[in-house]
Amino acid sequence: MELAVIKTGGKQYLVKKGGKIKIDPPKNLKRDENLEGKEIIFDKILLLKKDNEIEIGTPLIEGKKVVGKIEKLEKGEKIIVFKYKPKKRERIKKGHRQLYLVVEILDIK
Repeated sequence: MELAVIKTGGKQYLVKKGGKIKIDPPKNLKRDENLEGKEIIFDKILLLKKDNEIEIGTPLIEGKKVVGKIEKLEKGEKIIVFKYKPKKRERIKKGHRQLYLVVEILDIK
């Protein structure tokens, strides 16, 4: 069984072949662009496990990569932010929905 720990968007994810992960979209992403079916390559590998061999990067493993396919761009749950200042009669209500990319891991090379 192949496992890898990848780093993307300032976060670390434990991935395996055939698994799915939700990641933050890259900064250069255009919302109207059709991303479904495109390949994405993760080259920041921190740990790699194949069979009984374990490679640990210092800090990264060179020459290895994880290939994934973008399935869809979706929004998370809505989060309500409510600020209230009692003596000033100030009420501010805002909502936020985070965008996520759902990526299926195709191969660990």
